[in-house]
Amino acid sequence: MSRIFSGIQPSGSLHIGNYLGAVKNWVELQHKYESFFCIVDYHAITVPYEPADLRARTADMALSLLAAGLDPSKCTLFVQSMVPEHTELAWIFNTLTPLGELERQTQFKEKASREESVPAGLLNYPVLQAADILLYRAELVPVGEDQVQHLELSREIARKWNARFDIRATAASCVSGAKRVPAAHGTSEPAPSGFFPEPKALLTPTRRVMGLDGQAKMSKSLGNTVDLLEDPTSIWEKLKPAVTDPARVRRTDPGTPEVCNIYHLHKAFSPLATVEHVAVQCRTAGWGCLDCKKVLHESMEKELAPIRARAKEIAANPKKMKSDLAAGAEHARSEAGKTMKEVKQKMGLT
Repeated sequence: MSRIFSGIQPSGSLHIGNYLGAVKNWVELQHKYESFFCIVDYHAITVPYEPADLRARTADMALSLLAAGLDPSKCTLFVQSMVPEHTELAWIFNTLTPLGELERQTQFKEKASREESVPAGLLNYPVLQAADILLYRAELVPVGEDQVQHLELSREIARKWNARFDIRATAASCVSGAKRVPAAHGTSEPAPSGFFPEPKALLTPTRRVMGLDGQAKMSKSLGNTVDLLEDPTSIWEKLKPAVTDPARVRRTDPGTPEVCNIYHLHKAFSPLATVEHVAVQCRTAGWGCLDCKKVLHESMEKELAPIRARAKEIAANPKKMKSDLAAGAEHARSEAGKTMKEVKQKMGLT
């Protein structure tokens, strides 16, 4: 069974953008792959924070992930800082990664432009991300499109380490030649196999979820989210003023569903027949936008109500959740230890 790894920052409870863009897919993948899912709290400390708040956000994220359907008997769920090998391998990878590669990362350039004093952790963020993945020698990584560049760096780091320290990869490279030879039909020969696999992206079906303001990706910092565990009344109060097709100024104006964020949320939550009906009603002005939102609210409630119910059960037994995370960390550290033992041997560190 192929192994996958993915992580999520401890931003508190999940919002539906996290859920649709990543976690709902994880729930399906845990039945198909050997799955490692990590709450990446080391990544979260590259910005100012309060320790008590970080602990609370980490616990809330764990509760949300379990309520959303991650099953500790089917996957390995753990908190990053409980496995110190993550930072150990990150330091090793820092010794191989060119500064220029890190400075070219799109997310670094965007975030650094807003900072007066840029922390080194922000620059080295993708190196730790590579360590997260390669520590478990994961072959596949479920990601959104905005993370593909970081994943390519992980592939490059794996390639560099293998070429320098792995005899098998070096020998295979010598046999196949320094450059990859084009194969038939425009493809290329696979990269020489090595200790670290070059992880491939497993793009999530829902790649980008826009916020209720219709202006940017759903984000808590922008205040345009719906919480996964939010009560139905609160969700409805947020849906009512949510941005729709700007061409529908009056109730009788026909719309274009493809440009409406509410329609795209229907595609995520509503049955196909409902989605098709929504499109017709929008184009013909058969419904007003509020009518469309009411149907969306009903569809959302059918999916979110069972998740809220599971969250209440989990919250009522915090010792069980703590035990599940500890067991996940123990298994993760066992696998991480195996990796680090070989890495150190191959690098002359033991």
